[in-house]
Amino acid sequence: MQESHITISSGGITFSGDDAMRLFNAVTLRAGLRLLQHGIRPAKGWTVTRGLAMATALTGKPYKRSQIDKARADLQIWIDTMRAALPVEHRDSGIR
Repeated sequence: MQESHITISSGGITFSGDDAMRLFNAVTLRAGLRLLQHGIRPAKGWTVTRGLAMATALTGKPYKRSQIDKARADLQIWIDTMRAALPVEHRDSGIR
């Protein structure tokens, strides 16, 4: 199994490994829930119920349709914890 890490270079950020990909998914999900709060569907098939189910899969806590703010707050805690746990590699690609 590949060790998860985040690589930051002048070309952008790379998430490598299972845990790093879950972190990226959580960040994307949190942003998508914010859009759903305002009535915007981030992609075809995204609903509040489906978004909250994805949040439950990450946090382990069940959410009702009216608890988008709570889900986003719990996701932020999960994201902050995962960011602190993953090693970050800073790489200069030499491209200017």
